[in-house]
Amino acid sequence: MTVTYSNALKDTRMTAVVSAVDGGGSAGTMEICTAGYAAVLGAITLQRPSFSEASQTITVAGVPLSATAGNSGTAALARIKDSSGNVIVSGLTVGTSGTDVIISSTTVASGQQLTLTSGTIAHG
Repeated sequence: MTVTYSNALKDTRMTAVVSAVDGGGSAGTMEICTAGYAAVLGAITLQRPSFSEASQTITVAGVPLSATAGNSGTAALARIKDSSGNVIVSGLTVGTSGTDVIISSTTVASGQQLTLTSGTIAHG
C-alpha cells in the first residue's frame, strides 16, 4: 500500500532538507559525479540559503553556479552535502534537460567550467 502525506507535511519535510544542507558554518556543495559515483567531476558551492521551497519542491538558489572540474568524464549523478561533508541527498539525475540537475554539458573535461543551470527536488 502506498503511503500518502499531507501537502503541509511534505512542505515541512522539504524545508528540513534545506535546513540540513544549510546547517553548519558554511555553504553546502553539490557534487557532480559519473555513474555509480565512480568519480567526482566537480563540487559546486551552493548559496545560503541553498534552495527555495514551494509546493513540496525545492529549487536550487542563485543559479547559474559554477566550479572548475577536477576530473574528466560523463556526468550522470549528483549528491548534495552539508558544510561538514555529510551526504544529505543522493541519487539525483544529471543531464542537459529533463533531469533533477541541469548542467551545461554532461561531457566534462578536467579544468573546464562546470555550470549548474538549474536543479529541483520534488517530494516523492
